[in-house]
Amino acid sequence: MRKAEQEAVLAMMHRINQAWLDGRLEDLGPMVHPQIVMVLPGFAGRIEGREEFLGGFKDFCENAKVHDFSVHNQQADIAGGTAVVTFRYEMVYERSGERYRSRGRDLWVFQSEESGWKAVWRMMFDAEEEAERD
Repeated sequence: MRKAEQEAVLAMMHRINQAWLDGRLEDLGPMVHPQIVMVLPGFAGRIEGREEFLGGFKDFCENAKVHDFSVHNQQADIAGGTAVVTFRYEMVYERSGERYRSRGRDLWVFQSEESGWKAVWRMMFDAEEEAERD
C-alpha cells in the first residue's frame, strides 16, 4: 500500500509540474487546496490561498519562457494522510530578453482527500539563480 501511495503522490507532483510547464494553469486549481501556503525562499514572506498561489505561476508563465526543466532526487515520505515530496530542480528560462539558470530544492506537502492528493504547503530552498552567459 505504501508504495502505491508514494507512486500516486509522485504522479500528482509530476502533473502539477507538467501543467505549469505546459501553460495549463486552469488545471492547477483542482490540484491545490484552497488554503495552500507557500513560504518564499529564505522565509522572506508567505503566499496564502489558492488564488494568490496560482497568481505566481500565472505571472511566471506570462512573462517567462522555459527552455529546460529537470527534476532529480525525487523523494516521497508518507505518514497517515500526509505526504512530503522533495526534489532538486534545474531550470533554464528566459525573461525580459535575459536567460537564467535556476536550481534548488522544492518541498511540497500534500494532504490525502477523497479525490486524491492535494498540495497544501510549498517551499523552495537552496535556490540559486544566475544569468546565463553566451
